[in-house]
Amino acid sequence: MAVFKNVWGKKFVLGTILLLIFPFQSFSNDSLQVSIDLPAIVIKGIASTVEVFTDDINFSGEIIVNCANNQFKVLLEHGRGTFNHCFNEEQFIQSEYLTEPVPVNPIPLWLSIIPPLLAIFMALLFREVVTSLFLGILVGTSIIYYYQSGAFFEGIFQGLLAIIDTYVIESLLDSGHISIIVFSMLIGAMVGVITKNGGMKGVVNKLVRFANTPRSGQFITWILGIAIFFDDYANTLVVGNTMRPVTDKLKVSRQKLAYIVDSTAAPVAAIAFVTTWIGAELSYIESGIETLGLSLSPYTVFLNSLAYSFYPVFTLIFMFILIYRKVDFGPMHTIETETRKTGVLQINNEAKDKIVDEFETGENIPARWYNAVIPVVIVIMGTFAGLVYTGIQNSDLIETHHSFFTRLSVIIGNSDSYKALLWASLLATIVAVVLSVSQRILTLQQSVEAIINGFKTMLSAIVILILAWSLALVTQHLHTADFISKILVDSSLSPIFVPLITFVLAALVAFSTGSSWGTMAILYPLILPVSWLITQEYGYEYNQSLNIFYNVVASVLAGSVLGDHCSPISDTTILSSLASSCNHIDHVRTQMPYALTVGAVASLVGVLPAALGISSWITFPLGFAVLYLIVRVFGKSTELK
Repeated sequence: MAVFKNVWGKKFVLGTILLLIFPFQSFSNDSLQVSIDLPAIVIKGIASTVEVFTDDINFSGEIIVNCANNQFKVLLEHGRGTFNHCFNEEQFIQSEYLTEPVPVNPIPLWLSIIPPLLAIFMALLFREVVTSLFLGILVGTSIIYYYQSGAFFEGIFQGLLAIIDTYVIESLLDSGHISIIVFSMLIGAMVGVITKNGGMKGVVNKLVRFANTPRSGQFITWILGIAIFFDDYANTLVVGNTMRPVTDKLKVSRQKLAYIVDSTAAPVAAIAFVTTWIGAELSYIESGIETLGLSLSPYTVFLNSLAYSFYPVFTLIFMFILIYRKVDFGPMHTIETETRKTGVLQINNEAKDKIVDEFETGENIPARWYNAVIPVVIVIMGTFAGLVYTGIQNSDLIETHHSFFTRLSVIIGNSDSYKALLWASLLATIVAVVLSVSQRILTLQQSVEAIINGFKTMLSAIVILILAWSLALVTQHLHTADFISKILVDSSLSPIFVPLITFVLAALVAFSTGSSWGTMAILYPLILPVSWLITQEYGYEYNQSLNIFYNVVASVLAGSVLGDHCSPISDTTILSSLASSCNHIDHVRTQMPYALTVGAVASLVGVLPAALGISSWITFPLGFAVLYLIVRVFGKSTELK
């Protein structure tokens, strides 16, 4: 009896210890209950990550989950696990461990194109961009929440609230977006101060000596647009605000100024060796070539792709031809000729507002040009210095055998452009105030009031920017770019047409989303592997494949810039309207025919022939000749007779 008690006593103690170490659920999951956590947005045909979890964090094991005809073995560790699945129809997630099936109602991918198209259509139709953007966002959020709730009016109501508590807030939480807002406000503040202290009036007086005709005024604007090559935001805001009073005096329409400003900023920043774009471009290219395992450096790919960057180069040349021949065509010609005749800014061919010289200063204020030039130079040089400083901090050791321009490009590519812009604009504003107060032109209080007024001038543009970012976030959540990509990429294509299709695809995505950088981020990892694999399937030799590959790299970049130029929801297009004090939809309406003309020439004379193997030494001169011929045939003089 004593032995019996001793044995069972040991078993009891051992069993108790085992139960403490290994809970009952680990030995049996008959009573296990799990829950399913679906993604907030489920899109048809797009892989979604579904989380499976149980409240028991000690459970680890494998369970079976069924989705329609698909069975998934989900490994739970510490009560948590996930599986990926493309939901192509309305279905239920089932499992013996679920108390009831979980319904899944995915959003059809084709609905993703409706929000941006609606915003663009409304903006072009009613020429009022704030309401158009708001409606586009509302439709997008309503689609999302309707498929979540299953109730029409509830979806609209929840979508309305989500505009402010989700999409606007998330857009503002982006540090890059906040940097753009603050930089824009500081630029507005600087302009406000150098306006009140007579500096801008002094610049106008100096520039008018050289810009004494509409053509010379436009030419100087074009030169400045190319000179400030390192950042498109700085280019747009500085050139637009600086040249606006000059072109106003010469009776050049605000629409033409906005076109020159907008169509020099991005093209130059996209193809120059040392720009804030280069870092993003190289990272996107690298993600594409890593997938293929090619022994090519991203910078080498970028340099070789410049021989195929037709749209940016053609755009700059096209503007020069228009200015040189003193002609325009389409809506731009109508507005330009009306402005020359009357000195009145024509809006929608009906309402007309006088061009008011916003840079008029008091009679007793001395017009000293250096009070404006010094802050503007500080913005330009300060931005460049900031790019170099932050680039050196963020760069690894650069091999000394590389050329100076290669090392400089690597440094600029690794720089923090937002910090550089913020530092430069803040310093320029402070210097403008110091110059005004030290010369007793303005008091400190008057300088602060000028700064506040400068802030106010940026408010409407900032509202538009926030809404544009919010709409871009909606299109990202709805996978708009995936929808457009699948239409044009899924079909089997000859390698010859891949660069042209890529150019059109990039333009469509950028037009719909309003973001050239976002377009590059989406398409480079997708298109580069596709283009290379297609050339291999067709049996192309290595050099032939590289020819198509470099062309595709350039086409993504060029198409992104084209779509950005045509899109009314693009942030750079909005900033160009702002800097030129031009009606935004008027700017889009007058710029689009020019952008599409250059885009067509770039496609037919540049991208496609280059894919056929025709040398860039032939395609570029031929493109210039075609552009000149178009201007000569369709261009009409804007000069008074």
